[in-house]
Amino acid sequence: MKLHHIGIVVPKINDSIGEITNYIKFETISTTIPVQSQKVNICFLKIGEPFLELIEPVEKDSPVYDFAKNGGGIHHICFEVNDIHAQLASMENKGATILVKPVIGFDNRLIAFVDLNMKNTKCGLIELLESKN
Repeated sequence: MKLHHIGIVVPKINDSIGEITNYIKFETISTTIPVQSQKVNICFLKIGEPFLELIEPVEKDSPVYDFAKNGGGIHHICFEVNDIHAQLASMENKGATILVKPVIGFDNRLIAFVDLNMKNTKCGLIELLESKN
């Protein structure tokens, strides 16, 4: 397991890229990538590791629409794993709640969302991303 990215919900990716690049020079900025299963567009900004991921809802029923409408902000941290199903089973056995079972995400890779239900360490939403084969 390794940290892959920090997801930040924004109302508009292009506006946010213009704003953040005023302060930070990134090695690369990906093109906008649609993720149909989540009804969002995403963009990865690379400055070492992990990536920053900008997330823009494209439909009113997107899981992040209301969050973006209220200004957005840091939404989740994502860990890349070799076997998403095994990792989810392990986390669930330890008390985690699976919020979104594996679906196709960016780069045709499986993603899932989990709440670790921790009381002392509030890390919020966790995304799991299956490694490329």
